[in-house]
Amino acid sequence: MTTTQTQLRLANRMSRLGTETAFEVLVRARGLERQGRNIIHLEIGEPDMDTPANVVDACVDALRKGFTHYGPAAGLPELREAIAAEVSSSRGIKVSPDEVVIVPGGKPIIFFTMLALVEEGDEVIYPNPGFPIYESMINFLGAKAVPIPLREELDFRLDVNELASLISDRTRLIILNSPENPTGGIIPKSDVEDIAAAIGDRDIMLLSDEIYSRLLFEGKPYSIASVEGFKDRTIILDGFSKTYSMTGWRMGYGVMRPDLAAQFARLMTNSNSCTATFTQMAGIEAVRGDQSEPEKMRQEFQRRRDVFVDGLNHIKGFSCRLPKGAFYTFPNIKQTGWPSKKLADALLDDTGVAGLSGTAFGAFGEGYLRFSVANSVENLQQALDRIDQWTKKHL
Repeated sequence: MTTTQTQLRLANRMSRLGTETAFEVLVRARGLERQGRNIIHLEIGEPDMDTPANVVDACVDALRKGFTHYGPAAGLPELREAIAAEVSSSRGIKVSPDEVVIVPGGKPIIFFTMLALVEEGDEVIYPNPGFPIYESMINFLGAKAVPIPLREELDFRLDVNELASLISDRTRLIILNSPENPTGGIIPKSDVEDIAAAIGDRDIMLLSDEIYSRLLFEGKPYSIASVEGFKDRTIILDGFSKTYSMTGWRMGYGVMRPDLAAQFARLMTNSNSCTATFTQMAGIEAVRGDQSEPEKMRQEFQRRRDVFVDGLNHIKGFSCRLPKGAFYTFPNIKQTGWPSKKLADALLDDTGVAGLSGTAFGAFGEGYLRFSVANSVENLQQALDRIDQWTKKHL
């Protein structure tokens, strides 16, 4: 008997699905390492520190106690209670456990928000340069992606007046991210309040991506959910990956009005069933336990930021503003005369420094690179030396 190879017929929507370039560059970099090259990894957005020991111990204890079975689709009640209390305190709003949904990572909250709220043809305003999954999911669902540029001359804050001009009768959702990936910019309280005023009482929902809220170097975070009248119109996205160095644990959460939370739980039932129960038990310890390790990590990222930005500003063709949050630098490389992707590829191939093109985060990222400072000061200094030597030779 013979079998015939059938042609793979993908749904049209798959052609609209984007990617996250950081993982593609990571694969390339790992390939170079297998060839014997020494690579300095500044491409991937994850802390290089270990998960705090108390959190690991709580997970091991949970496994031994049998927390290895299905749990509620929306998450364990104890973790939802812990998160509700933490968000109530940190955002200054009253949050109940039935407004919290636990998901495997932060990305499901992005996807679920759009699946639940956005119809084909609706408009979604999103930051650009910004986390690439925003634009990918908008396009995937057949909505119209409307970028709000984040410009260096505004310290990578969005222009509220420009945002107001982009809002139309078709606007269904606005995405905010502060501190922001890839720029490290923040949305100060005054801008948040102006954004709320620009939206007014229009029937528009907001996705507030606050995954880096604990990695802030200046001021205090301020969520649009804290603005009077906006809590019920906002989905807060947060999680454990960045704050507690738990990227591989895959655990995030959304905070939203109870009737929408019930719909997110239905989406969980239809996709993942539930988030792993033993990781959720570790999450309870992360939220309620000792917070000294996350604070040490924040301070270390600030120290690395200072070293790396200072070094970048001494390299020919590079200039870099001091990011106010997260663990990324977003240097301007326009004076090199090189397109962003070509330069990022050259630095990886020629120097072994793995970074990302600004265009990996949208069209408005042209002229920039993104480097993560989630590496040791020693390696960051070595990366600076390699880039400096390359520019002296090629510019």
